Amino acid sequence: MNITITKTTASKMDTIDFDNIPLGRTFTDHMFICDYTDGQWQNPRVMPLELIPTHPAAMALHYGQAIFEGMKSTLSRKREPLLFRPAENASRLNASARRMGMPEFPEDLFVEGLKALVDVEKGWIPPADGSALYLRPFMYADEPFIGMRAATSFKFIIIASPAGPFFSKPVKLWAEKKYIRAATGGTGEAKAAGNYAAAIRPTEIAKAKGYDQVLWLDANEHTYIQEVGTMNIFFKIDGQFITPNLDGAVLHGITRKSVIDLLKHKGYTVTERPITIDEIAEAAQNGTLEEAFGTGTAVGIAYIQKIGWGDDTIKVSETHPVGEDVNDTLNAIKTGAQEDVFGWMVPVTTQELV
Repeated sequence: MNITITKTTASKMDTIDFDNIPLGRTFTDHMFICDYTDGQWQNPRVMPLELIPTHPAAMALHYGQAIFEGMKSTLSRKREPLLFRPAENASRLNASARRMGMPEFPEDLFVEGLKALVDVEKGWIPPADGSALYLRPFMYADEPFIGMRAATSFKFIIIASPAGPFFSKPVKLWAEKKYIRAATGGTGEAKAAGNYAAAIRPTEIAKAKGYDQVLWLDANEHTYIQEVGTMNIFFKIDGQFITPNLDGAVLHGITRKSVIDLLKHKGYTVTERPITIDEIAEAAQNGTLEEAFGTGTAVGIAYIQKIGWGDDTIKVSETHPVGEDVNDTLNAIKTGAQEDVFGWMVPVTTQELV
């Protein structure tokens, strides 16, 4: 399918202070959009960002058929836009779509749509270290129907937002004992909008206690660590890294996957297995808990300062040498400052577009 491009006649770019970007509130001039009707995806296009008419009975509003992805575009040293592992996001979006009873989106069109939008919006990519153009592909059911079944019409859209570093200092986590994020057999592996809606109230409670994010525990025993609100999690214990295994209730993080590859490439042992909060508390107490950090598209690498757990506090090391090294390596690969030996970076080229 050819992607048509219609550019705005009134860009907002000159009004933006790229040194002071409000998180998640600034959006670029254009969006990519594609419609699913009559059993197929059609009319892919880049067009000026605008409000989308939505029927009050749109099924996404009533039954939650909505999924999304998160990714970033950075600038190379030659000031050329790059994408980080976009095929992985395309594949994960379709895994979410299958779980949520939604049509899969052509993965080659997903990547080409990203390229088309980023090519138009490349002037919006912030140049500062640690900054990027955040990309939000999402799909939702827009069929107007009140009834419990899969929708028959959908929209796939990509919007873009310039973003600075997510966390500027180490984060504090609250291990949640009452609420859960996901259970085996549920939608934890899917990047579904409803997963995050269910996390809002517990996150607000954690913040009221002075913490930044929720550390989610399993649904049955509230003892096995799953992930953090916006990221997967790694612990360095006695020289080796462990991270919760993908058990059906943990998101398949693309940054997680990349960090595992990087750590192994740097000579570290990485084990994916069930981890209990008691194990982490014991490691902190006996001095073998050396580092802990979260990984995610938005946060990159977020160093963990402490974990609140009921009346107890699990203190993590004040320094994070391996986490910082991995973060620096990831950022260097994303900007072309270091050789991409993994083949992760995809240049934005649009020769096939119209």
